[in-house]
Amino acid sequence: MPESILSVENLTKCFPTKQGLVRAIDGISFVMAPGDTLGLVGESGSGKTTTAQCIVGMYPPTSGDILFKGETIGAAFNRRPKHVKGDLRIVFQDPGSSLNPKRTIKQILSVPLAVHRVGTSRDRLARMKALLEMVELPADEYLYKYPQAIGGGEKQMVALARALATNPSLVLLDEPTSALDVSVQAKIINLLIRLRRELNLTYLFITHDLSLMRNVASRVAIMYLGKLCEIAPTVEFFEHPVHPYTKMLLSSIPVVSDEEEALKPHKAISKGEIPSPVNIPPGCSFHSRCSERGDSCAELDPEMREIAPGHVVRCNHWCGPEGE
Repeated sequence: MPESILSVENLTKCFPTKQGLVRAIDGISFVMAPGDTLGLVGESGSGKTTTAQCIVGMYPPTSGDILFKGETIGAAFNRRPKHVKGDLRIVFQDPGSSLNPKRTIKQILSVPLAVHRVGTSRDRLARMKALLEMVELPADEYLYKYPQAIGGGEKQMVALARALATNPSLVLLDEPTSALDVSVQAKIINLLIRLRRELNLTYLFITHDLSLMRNVASRVAIMYLGKLCEIAPTVEFFEHPVHPYTKMLLSSIPVVSDEEEALKPHKAISKGEIPSPVNIPPGCSFHSRCSERGDSCAELDPEMREIAPGHVVRCNHWCGPEGE
């Protein structure tokens, strides 16, 4: 396996609340290689966005390590080296709130170029035009517009151009299409795929849309109540899902034909509601909703186990092909 670009090791992030301590991230670990696209999938409140925010430095971890190109970067954003800030960028979910409405697109794009000293001041206008053309926006038409004068998809393209301004290696995509019209989502996805290929980017793609990952991600990771349930290469993930929660998510994907329905795993029934993150049940955090739970699941918190090359799962009662 190539040298990792990102390594997350036993990462935990806790938030104190009036009701008690919330473990938004609870000891997760994963590794990304250069050129990888890891789809981090989970329901609302699973901890996937907090994971991205810790990686990018918006929150310092409570414990654990984050390594970027072998360098520990667990500190908060304002304490990180400038070269790390430029090489690891994020695109947020809602472009309407992530772009300053009082600045033109030219002013928005000029900030990362100036902060990270990309090119000379004379070169930066040409760089800004190139960035807009890169995300399929005519520069002469958009450079002097304000965010409120353009559509949601165009705003997200500007946000992506801003993220690419510093020539990053790793881009965190926090549900980049969920706030957009369906008609625009496909264009953004195709743009992201093209840019990944042309610029040799690595993506951590955070989403709740599992069906999207079939065509975008090289690997898929499932998160539930702050913990990872399963990580696998995309083809293996969709053809041989193992964790009951993964099966539940896959079986709930809407389809439009009998052929697509036949490809889905056997319908997995979820029992009850998602537990409160302040009061996560002991043992396996999914056991209270799991249709396959056993007696030990209420007491024994499983550990991640590799069951095939690159395929790891956290489940007490998974039985491998040899019956072990």
